[in-house]
Amino acid sequence: MIIIGERINGMFTDIGEALRNKDPKPLQFWATKQEEGGAHYLDVNSGPAIPTGERPEAYKWMVQVIQEVSDLPLTLDSTNYNAIEEGLKLCKRPAMINSVPVERAKIERVFAMAIQYNAQVIGLTMDNKGIPKDAENRVAFALELVAAADEFGLYMEDLFIDPLILPCNVAQEHAPEVLEALRQIKTLADPAPRTVLGLSNVSQKSPDRRLINRTYLAMAMACGLDAAIMDANDDALIDVAATCEILLNKSVYADSYLKVFRTR
Repeated sequence: MIIIGERINGMFTDIGEALRNKDPKPLQFWATKQEEGGAHYLDVNSGPAIPTGERPEAYKWMVQVIQEVSDLPLTLDSTNYNAIEEGLKLCKRPAMINSVPVERAKIERVFAMAIQYNAQVIGLTMDNKGIPKDAENRVAFALELVAAADEFGLYMEDLFIDPLILPCNVAQEHAPEVLEALRQIKTLADPAPRTVLGLSNVSQKSPDRRLINRTYLAMAMACGLDAAIMDANDDALIDVAATCEILLNKSVYADSYLKVFRTR
């Protein structure tokens, strides 16, 4: 299970202020803290804190200051592909591009960029009309992403498909459809594409966020989830991921498995 730490995001007040003030300390604090918590990647997202036209320079700065304190690979998260490319140029380790919907012009931009910079890609099961309600249409979009990876020469294990979970308090019917989509996506190719979720989306504006996140992570892993953008400092959530790996026979059991999961 790949843990992608979600906390370096301009939607959080401290990160937003740090981006506007060019203060590296909060970014570096969360880079270190998430790595200590068990993150394998760090998501890097300016959010609304930086105007669109200024994001290329902002992403260069973010990548530089994060890499001063952490060697973890980065997930560059933006709808501004120029900003992502500026970040990719500075990444010391192969990065992940987050993300691309099923829209031809964006697919051409992102997949070509991924090949050029040896990056992985998160593909979204949506187009310009939005997110489908059912598993069937999510899987149809996933198949288009698989075809695009084949077309551009991206290794299938470098394609992460996100079937897009929505908040359960307003879109409860999506939760089982996403689980079914996860199951079916793993059958689309051999080797199969990998799967990812923005896990915290499932619990947005719910009073029981941590419980919902932990429960849905276990359910999704049982359906084939490979990675999640999530709270890498929720110790119980990390424990769920580690325990699911044992119970799904994806890791070798040892009495110290919780510790091992955080240090690999």
